[in-house]
Amino acid sequence: MSHSEPESLAVRKRRATYARIAASAARLVGAQGIANTTVDQIAADAEVARATFFRYYDTKESAVAEGVTGPWLTLVSDAIARQPDHLPAKDALVAAFSELAGQFPAYHDQIRELARLTRSSPTLDAWTTQAYQRYEHAIAELLAPRFANVEARDPRPRLLAALVMAAVRISLDDWIDQGGDLPELIHRALDSISIGP
Repeated sequence: MSHSEPESLAVRKRRATYARIAASAARLVGAQGIANTTVDQIAADAEVARATFFRYYDTKESAVAEGVTGPWLTLVSDAIARQPDHLPAKDALVAAFSELAGQFPAYHDQIRELARLTRSSPTLDAWTTQAYQRYEHAIAELLAPRFANVEARDPRPRLLAALVMAAVRISLDDWIDQGGDLPELIHRALDSISIGP
């Protein structure tokens, strides 16, 4: 199927169910903790059968990690995609995160809670790390056309995407531990990144 063709109803329903289960998992774990949340509770909240839950996710941690990170991946990807085509890769990233910084006050409490949540369980932390790798791949795909003379195995887009996600993680850690202004911490971390032309 080409990208220009609309998704079938079945695909849209599967995507919606996947997202609904993840949202329920993140919401319940945020309210009552990972240890006190069961797959049955998540399935009931998402209005699906237990067997349906396991058709979409192997564990409750994988559902929670998707619920925590998935919506942010969409926000970040959309912000990068909106940047003018003439901007080089790093400039597009800085502009995208500056744009997102304007939305930060509305998400302040949610970001703090999600950061706390992902650090509450070694298993969830591991799943979140895997989710960050999804961010890296998605960001790298968006950035690749912004590099001059990019080749199929050119490491620059993936390196820059990995450095961006490391900058975000370090900034979140500093913000959770010491407070301060998260957008400013991220901006300062992004400023320190350098990838050759």
